[in-house]
Amino acid sequence: MTQKINLSEKLKKIENYWDPRIVGQLNGQHVKLARFKGTFDWHKHDQEDEMFLVLEGSFKLELQEKSLHLEAGEMVIVPRGAFHRPRAEQEACVLLFEPVSTRNTGDMRNERTIDNPEDI
Repeated sequence: MTQKINLSEKLKKIENYWDPRIVGQLNGQHVKLARFKGTFDWHKHDQEDEMFLVLEGSFKLELQEKSLHLEAGEMVIVPRGAFHRPRAEQEACVLLFEPVSTRNTGDMRNERTIDNPEDI
């Protein structure tokens, strides 16, 4: 069924940082929303590329060879196999676009691992 999705309304339903939630699915890809604040863990995704689009705020994406500062309206695609770590001094609201099989912590497991993100 075709329906309109209000990203601002969906973001209001996300209470925890680093807890991506599914807002849509297409062609084997999830569209997720997440709130970032603080520092996430270093990780990589061996089989999947990952896209980050900043909707509100800003964050730094640390890569092995450099860091990228992303502001609202900017995006980056992290190629599969690239170690990365998002870091947000203040809250950032981010849209993620990635294959359904993508685990938020990539190649590692810890208390932040979400195997089955929820729809909102």
